[in-house]
Amino acid sequence: MENLKSEIEKTLAVLKRGGLILYPTDTVWGIGCDSSNPDAIDKIYKLKQREDRKSMICLVHDFKMLNQFVEEIPEVAFDILKYADKPTTIIYDDPIRVSENIIAPDNSLAIRVVNDTFAKTLVRKFRRPIVSTSANVSGQKTPMTFKQISPEILEGVDYVVDFERTKKSHNPSAIIKLTMDGQVKIIRE
Repeated sequence: MENLKSEIEKTLAVLKRGGLILYPTDTVWGIGCDSSNPDAIDKIYKLKQREDRKSMICLVHDFKMLNQFVEEIPEVAFDILKYADKPTTIIYDDPIRVSENIIAPDNSLAIRVVNDTFAKTLVRKFRRPIVSTSANVSGQKTPMTFKQISPEILEGVDYVVDFERTKKSHNPSAIIKLTMDGQVKIIRE
């Protein structure tokens, strides 16, 4: 646990100064930053060579935190998350308290309540959602292990977390889009 605590502290310092991190999540290794820092978010778009209006996922540590960053959460979201048998990201309308450049053109944001010990602790201590996007250049295959992450990505972040590097990643999360008028659309199973 000492290694976990030390890595959390080092990672928090990088996030607080607007840096990019490479870190383990409950799905795949992610590139992350402060979701309220537009410059850091721009750095991720550049590193991934990604169109800057293609949205990314943010991680929160629990429902209470989720409520702080979405104007109104559809009731069905709680049921979906309660019964999900794998990591599930939900796209919500009307996100609040995050940088404009992470919000999709339709005023929505993908958010996942994370379960991984490292990521959950990191988000809880940071007190703001953390961006999480797969550790690959846009269009390339998502790395399923730390060893598959390209040198370009490893060298492009400000800090690479030294924790759980041997753990095999899981598949990317399911993604579901919810709207306040009750529509549910499965984007990725």
